[in-house]
Amino acid sequence: MKCYSVVLWFVIIYCLWSHVKADGLMEVFKWKQIDFYNRGSNPQLLSATTKPPSNYRNPGIIYFPGQYHGVRSRRQSGTEREEHSYIPYNNVPMGVTHYKGRLFVTMPRRRVGIPSTLNYIDMNADESMKSPKLKAYPDFETNQFVGNSGNLVSVYRTTVDSCGRFWFIDTGMLEYPNNRMQIQKPSIWIMDLKTDRVIRRFEIPESIVTEGRGLASITVDTDKGCDKTFAYVPDLVNSQLYVYSYEKNEMWSFQHNYFNFDPIAGDLNIGGQVFSWDDGIFSVALAPKNDDGSRNVLFHAMASYNEFVVSNEVLQNSPRPESNREFRLLGSRGAGRQSTMHEYDPRTGVVFYAEIQRNGVGCWNTQKPFNPSNHGTVAQDEQRMIYPSDLTIDEDGTMWVMTNSMPIFIYSTLDPNVYNFRVWKQSTEVAIRNTVCA
Repeated sequence: MKCYSVVLWFVIIYCLWSHVKADGLMEVFKWKQIDFYNRGSNPQLLSATTKPPSNYRNPGIIYFPGQYHGVRSRRQSGTEREEHSYIPYNNVPMGVTHYKGRLFVTMPRRRVGIPSTLNYIDMNADESMKSPKLKAYPDFETNQFVGNSGNLVSVYRTTVDSCGRFWFIDTGMLEYPNNRMQIQKPSIWIMDLKTDRVIRRFEIPESIVTEGRGLASITVDTDKGCDKTFAYVPDLVNSQLYVYSYEKNEMWSFQHNYFNFDPIAGDLNIGGQVFSWDDGIFSVALAPKNDDGSRNVLFHAMASYNEFVVSNEVLQNSPRPESNREFRLLGSRGAGRQSTMHEYDPRTGVVFYAEIQRNGVGCWNTQKPFNPSNHGTVAQDEQRMIYPSDLTIDEDGTMWVMTNSMPIFIYSTLDPNVYNFRVWKQSTEVAIRNTVCA
């Protein structure tokens, strides 16, 4: 009996230790509704603190990449464009990236009334503000579009590579309810953050993909040098992985069953909303370097508990018949651990996950086997961290997380009198304290 009690206490202590929260994340900014320094030439009468009008409630489905495939799409002519309007309720932030005092925040255009899709916060000037206004990046004019102008239409997430270049995908699509419009080809943008000028804009060929609605993130691999960079672009709608070569200025595509969603993991309950999603491959992260200089590439579908892996040496060459055998299952994170974005931190050797079902951030130490018992919890809050939509780590080892209450926006109505959107941060070394990931 005494031996049984000792074993029982050991199991209880281990379970509590492996699931204890770390020091958590620090809240940096929070908004009830988003405002901008430049709203455009035709600001709406709606103030930033009022609810949408009565005829605006329950305004129908809001298109999120990977859902509602049956709605028609049409190209916008050169004479059609969105007015420079501002409707506070329609502005829902998605991505967050920090670089040298600027915090980049994206605002995908899924409704009218979004002044600029790519923005930033000047941390030197506005860091002390609780709810700072956003500034268009690189400027307001670049965020305005007319037909096939080549300006920015809709950006979901961004990243900065080790060469100081700013990368993102412009989907080229307005995802308005019942009126989705692909007004120009999706494109990869590469910008110099020292000069804020465009280095290159690569239009994705129609032979690769015709619509940009599934291109919600991009991961950059500079291991072979700045001039021989590769970018990995998951397509969560078509369940494909695209690879772009900076040196060749070309793109190719991989297909694999591992890119599909898992129907068992598609049922979600977030922020009081119960629904099903079928988002395929969603996030790509670079693992530690191998002894031969190669690097494994980790990836997962949003609607999945599993993580998969393939060598970057495989992805950096056009697909061959034997390529499919190079993809393999890494393991399961555990039930309820569906994730949007994830990223590897070289300082700690830990991969961090934005976990939507758990409304928090998880972690896994790459030196340990990939199984549920080795996945810890960095932070979790079912009230203030509803739907972590993005997670990035800057060059100083600080993790940044965006939470945006997305399911409530899609399936119900956000309350403009409460804080709906938040940006969080924490040092990665501090984040893993008291977790199984340390």
